Amino acid sequence: MSFNNYIGGEWVAAKSGATFERRNPADTRDIVGKYADSGAEDVAAAVAAARAALPMWRKLAPDARAQFLYRAADILARRKDEVASALTREEGKTLMESGGETGRGVVLLRYYAGEGLRIGGDVIPSVNPNALFFTERVPLGVVGLITPWNFPVAIPLWKIAPALVYGNTVILKPSELAPHTAHLLAEVFAEAGLPAGVFNLIQGRGTAGAALSGANGVDGISFTGSAVTGKKVALACVERGAKYQLEMGGKNPVIILPDCDMEQAVTLTVQGAMRSSGEKCTATSRAIVTEEVADEFTARLVEKVKSLKLGPGTDKDAYLGPVITSEAQQKILGYIEKAKSEGAELLCGGGVPTGEEFAQGFYIEPTVFAGVTPQMTIAQEEVFGPLLTVIRVADFDAALTVANDIAYGLSASLFTSNLGNALRFAREIEAGLIRVNGETAGVEPQAPFGGMKGSSSFSREQGQAAKEFFTQIKTIAFEKAG
Repeated sequence: MSFNNYIGGEWVAAKSGATFERRNPADTRDIVGKYADSGAEDVAAAVAAARAALPMWRKLAPDARAQFLYRAADILARRKDEVASALTREEGKTLMESGGETGRGVVLLRYYAGEGLRIGGDVIPSVNPNALFFTERVPLGVVGLITPWNFPVAIPLWKIAPALVYGNTVILKPSELAPHTAHLLAEVFAEAGLPAGVFNLIQGRGTAGAALSGANGVDGISFTGSAVTGKKVALACVERGAKYQLEMGGKNPVIILPDCDMEQAVTLTVQGAMRSSGEKCTATSRAIVTEEVADEFTARLVEKVKSLKLGPGTDKDAYLGPVITSEAQQKILGYIEKAKSEGAELLCGGGVPTGEEFAQGFYIEPTVFAGVTPQMTIAQEEVFGPLLTVIRVADFDAALTVANDIAYGLSASLFTSNLGNALRFAREIEAGLIRVNGETAGVEPQAPFGGMKGSSSFSREQGQAAKEFFTQIKTIAFEKAG
C-alpha cells in the first residue's frame, strides 16, 4: 500500500510523485508500505498550512487545545495493539516493548493535556508603585519536529503534545525508517479533529529534513538523532535566526561497586544494554566495575547475556530483535572487529546468528567485551547496537574519572547500597539523567529529559521543562494613565 503526506488536513502525495519503501528488518521480504518521498516543495506547502492555522490555534484557550489531546489519547489507547504491531513490524523491537512505548504515548498526551493550564507567567515587582509588571508565555509559532526511528511513538509525542498544548502548529518529519508509525499518529490526530494545518506530516528522507531545518516560516526545530545531523540542523537554524533544540547520542556508563546488590546490578545492566537491541541513546554501553567484584560481575553478566533469546519482535519469547538496517548491522560488526584489533577480549556474541529464522533479517548476537581500556574505540564511540564493554577500575574514584572521560553526557547509573557513594555520584557524574540502582535507559514523562556535553543542546524535553522551548516570554508593564 502507498501512504501520503498529511498537509492542511488533507492526505497528499509528494509533488514530485516520488515514493520510497520500508521493509521489515526481521524479514526483508515483507514490504511494510510505500511512502511519499518529499522535497522542498512539500515542506513549503506544510509550512504554509501551519502558518495559516497558527492565528486561530494560538487564540484558543489552553483548555480548549487540551481537549484535542485528550481525544487523541483515547483514540491511541483504543488503537494501541494496531500501533504496537506496526511499530514492531517496521522497527524490529519486541511487541512487549512496542506496547509499552505506545502506552507511554497515551500517557504523554494526557500529561500535556493537563499541563495546558500550567503555562504560567510571573508578576514582577516594579520601582513604579503605579505599575503592574508581569510576564506571559506565548507560543513559539510554527515548529518543525525531526524525529528518529528507534522510538517512533514516544519521541514524536513528547514533542508534538507540548508543542500543541502551548499553542504552536506542528510539522512532523519522522525518520524514513519508521514512516508507518508516524502515519498512524497522523491518523490519530486527524480522527481527534484537530483543525486543518495544526498538525502536518511530511514523509521522506534527509532532503525533506534539511528543507524543514532551513525553511523560512518555521520558528523552531526540535531534533532527535545523530550528532552529525544535529550539527547541520543547528547551523541551518542559526543562519536564519530560528530556535533549535538537539537531542543526540550517548555512551552511557553503569558503575558497579562492591556493596551493590549483584543480581540487581547484572539484571539491570543487561536490560539497559540489550533491550531494543541496544538501539537507544540511553542504552548502557559501558560497565565500569571495581576490581573487587569484577570477576563475579563479569561471569554473571556473560551467563545472563548468553541466555537471551534473539528473534523477531513477534516472537513472545524474544528478548531482543533485529537491528534496523543492513547498514547498521555492518557498522556494528565493524566496531566488533575494531575492538578485537585493539586488544579487547570477546566474551560472547560478536557475530551474525545462523539459522533459517535469521536468514532474512538484520540480526546481531548480543555481545560482551572485557579487557577494554577507556580509550579504545568501543569505549568512546556510540555503537547503537547490542554491545556492552566491561572496564575494570581500581576504585570509585577511578570509576568516576573513566565515566566522565567521554564526549557524551546523557545518562549514567550507579549500583551501590551506600548513601554517601550515591550522593557523590549524583554530584560528580557529568550526565543529565542519573540513576542509582536503576538502568540507564528510561525516564518518566513528567521528568525533564536531556544530557550534557555532546548529548544535548543545553535544553530539556518532557515535563514542565518542555515549555522553555515551545514558548517565548513577553514582558508587560501597565502604568497609570496621566
